[in-house]
Amino acid sequence: QAQLEESGGGSVQAGGSLRLSCVASGRTSSRTAMGWFRQAPGKEREVVAAITYSGANTYLVDSVKGRFTISRDNAKNTVYLQMDSLKSEDTGVYYCTAGPYGNYFSGYAVAGMESWGQGTQVTVSS
Repeated sequence: QAQLEESGGGSVQAGGSLRLSCVASGRTSSRTAMGWFRQAPGKEREVVAAITYSGANTYLVDSVKGRFTISRDNAKNTVYLQMDSLKSEDTGVYYCTAGPYGNYFSGYAVAGMESWGQGTQVTVSS
């Protein structure tokens, strides 16, 4: 099981940008997809984005398409989430995860992840 550590969260005004980073260390699975979940206060945890090991395939939830970009640098064991044009509804704790790519858009995404980071807070004020 890999250890995942997020960074880059913070507070911004609506319309601003943040870039989240997640570094994987320890026992990393080969060719594992990685992604991001978020959890807003009082809401269920939801998938935001995912990317295959090669980077050839990416998934973004509809609410962030056109605003967020997911990428990865396997040489650095790092996945990124570039968040632009942030909205107040993007506020929440963002979690980095590792797991099978198909699980990210299945009905059991949360249970289907192999590893989770501790989370980083993103607050967008309007």
